[in-house]
Amino acid sequence: MNPATDFPPYAVFDGHRKIASGPLASVALAVKQAMENGSVEPVLIFDNTTGRTIDIDLRGTADEITARHAQTAVPDSTDGSGGKSEHSEPRGRGRPKLGVVAREVTLLPRHWDWLSAQPGGASVALRKLVEDARRVNAQRENRRVAQERAYHFISAIAGDLPGFEEASRALFADDHLRFSELTKKWPADVRDHAIALGFRDAP
Repeated sequence: MNPATDFPPYAVFDGHRKIASGPLASVALAVKQAMENGSVEPVLIFDNTTGRTIDIDLRGTADEITARHAQTAVPDSTDGSGGKSEHSEPRGRGRPKLGVVAREVTLLPRHWDWLSAQPGGASVALRKLVEDARRVNAQRENRRVAQERAYHFISAIAGDLPGFEEASRALFADDHLRFSELTKKWPADVRDHAIALGFRDAP
């Protein structure tokens, strides 16, 4: 699960004011317009998945910029960690129609004895163990990703604002209320975007 999948992929800030959000092609035009209007503040594009700033090519006409940065969904053959996904592996042993792929697992004899004694056998027991671990770790991983995403954002845009250090500690302490209190005097767009990035998936 990616905590940022329901959030606009990019945001543009002209100084401390958010002027656009959405796909890269549309925010690129907002950046170009701000620069042509003679903005004296830094104009920054943030990738909302990571909270980091990005640089883009703004040469050419509006149509050329839009075409250059248009997002095209290309199926990814990796599992997100740089390795091939199960679906990109040649299918042989296993039950391919169900998406089941056979791979080697090395365990100690006592582990195999325990797995074999479980209802459904070793394969069923291993699948249950993996799913249980994924459920347990999913929320913790989502919080870590959200905290790092928000920290990258505030480091780039709010490092000189009052209470930055204390707000950073509150962020990593997962203290939504204290973070909101410490940032209430920040520019509204910066504060609201930081909260959305860092705490949107919190209870």
